[in-house]
Amino acid sequence: MRHLKQRDLSATRERLRDQVAHALRAALISGELRPGQVYSAPALAEDFGISATPVREAMLDLAREGLVEPVRNKGFRVTAVSEKDLDQYSEIRALIEVPTVGRVTRSATREELEALRPVAEEIVRSARDHDLIGYLEADRRFHLSLLALCGNERLVETVGDLRKRSRLYGLTALDESGELISSAEEHLELLDLMLAGDAKGAEKCMTRHLGHVRSLWAKSRGGSGGAEGSGVRRSRPAAKRVATG
Repeated sequence: MRHLKQRDLSATRERLRDQVAHALRAALISGELRPGQVYSAPALAEDFGISATPVREAMLDLAREGLVEPVRNKGFRVTAVSEKDLDQYSEIRALIEVPTVGRVTRSATREELEALRPVAEEIVRSARDHDLIGYLEADRRFHLSLLALCGNERLVETVGDLRKRSRLYGLTALDESGELISSAEEHLELLDLMLAGDAKGAEKCMTRHLGHVRSLWAKSRGGSGGAEGSGVRRSRPAAKRVATG
């Protein structure tokens, strides 16, 4: 039973759980693990060439993130997000993030904003390097760090939860088409507007960016790279065996 593309998971025992979790997130993003499908830890462990225990532990980590849900005596089901759910999550994010960006533009220091530039550049670099995991991780850090400048920890937690619930699947096709780069570059545009003190311009940029993200997500679901599409590619070899020390 083979589900995953080949991945190099060389790791010591103490890092194995994190390595497996990272590989599973990559499989979720690429659409190899599909929403609604149930996957057992032993079957996935066979792909990795390791015991089921670190895989089960990694899947529990993903369950805490809302990416999968346990199914009694069967394994873990990849959670699905409907178009209606995504629209509602996107609407809430816009209601929170757009005015917050305006507030932060007016209150943050230049040093605080400039500290975000390396992260914004990392987002663009990851998109150009076709590093989807790196892209999403840097994108999360940028947005949550930016919102944190407003001083409201609960607001940041709420947006963080919404991001997990509306995570992106099937970005492979978007990466191959180059559309992901334009979305990545919007982070630098937003930062420059904020540094210029243009609160209204920053709010408009954030509104456009969130709409762009929503559009990209919809395309990824409908295209050949989408997790719910019919063209998920499975031509590469299965996961490489893990060295367990």
